[in-house]
Amino acid sequence: MVDVPTLVEQARAGGPRAVARLISLVEGASPHLREVMAALAPLAGNAYVVGLTGSPGVGKSTSTSALVSAYRKQGKRVAVLAVDPSSPFSGGALLGDRVRMSDHASDPGVYIRSMATRGHLGGLAWAAPQAIRVLDASGFDVVLVETVGVGQSEVEIASQADTSIVLLAPGMGDGIQAAKAGILEIGDVYVVNKADRDGADATARELNHMLGLGESRGPGDWRPPIVKTVAARGEGVDEVVEALEKHRAWMEERGVLGERRAARAAREVETIAVTRLRERIGSLHGDRRLDALAERIVAGRLDPYAAADELVAGLTGEG
Repeated sequence: MVDVPTLVEQARAGGPRAVARLISLVEGASPHLREVMAALAPLAGNAYVVGLTGSPGVGKSTSTSALVSAYRKQGKRVAVLAVDPSSPFSGGALLGDRVRMSDHASDPGVYIRSMATRGHLGGLAWAAPQAIRVLDASGFDVVLVETVGVGQSEVEIASQADTSIVLLAPGMGDGIQAAKAGILEIGDVYVVNKADRDGADATARELNHMLGLGESRGPGDWRPPIVKTVAARGEGVDEVVEALEKHRAWMEERGVLGERRAARAAREVETIAVTRLRERIGSLHGDRRLDALAERIVAGRLDPYAAADELVAGLTGEG
């Protein structure tokens, strides 16, 4: 038996077990999920959601850990949602709760959760938007979403975060990779990590040049800054936080933050609706209605698009 009101109350009070249980209900598509989301809806909307993306090896986990430290110095409660590859055996997150973030494990103001992609393209678990809502409603000031480095599909983080950080590192061919993956179009803040290595200045210059190509920003539009860091030593991290706060202030001033959150909610509703329709269509295999439509197509009396229209109308009660 799941006592949703008690779980929500405990999560709001900072109980990590309650937060973990709520996210597990989300991941497992629990029958209680509707009740959970209804209880959380009026409590969410206050957390600042920051996404971190980039190719494997650029130091996403180390940078995330450094950002946690920086925000904790400001007295803010921080949650980390680390979206990892799925185990082919258990379906769980392969990298677990991130050994590199173990420094924060005993801090009651920090909550770290790994979530498996479960085969979902784009580097984000399908349940990530609802997990973010759980963390938001639980009273965290900042939610950091660190994604799997999966290349071209990585741009999906831009649809889930208020501000997106794109991480690069010298000597990894990131300039070419960034252009190919399209991540130059989604970054709000760019970070050249491992800046103590040779080639860091050249990487920053190349990135600045590429950002300028085809630029069509008007006066007052946001120009993504480029920050150099050595996350393993905490160098440059305060400058990243400063860039994030400037971007947040710019979005709030121009109403962009509200627009992004509304667009995010619209995509979430669309995903839920499409998923429900897909489940209903999936249950039609062997159903006489589907077989009848197929027979009419084979006989040339109906085309597939018209058949799909009839099927959707029947499922939704239209027509």
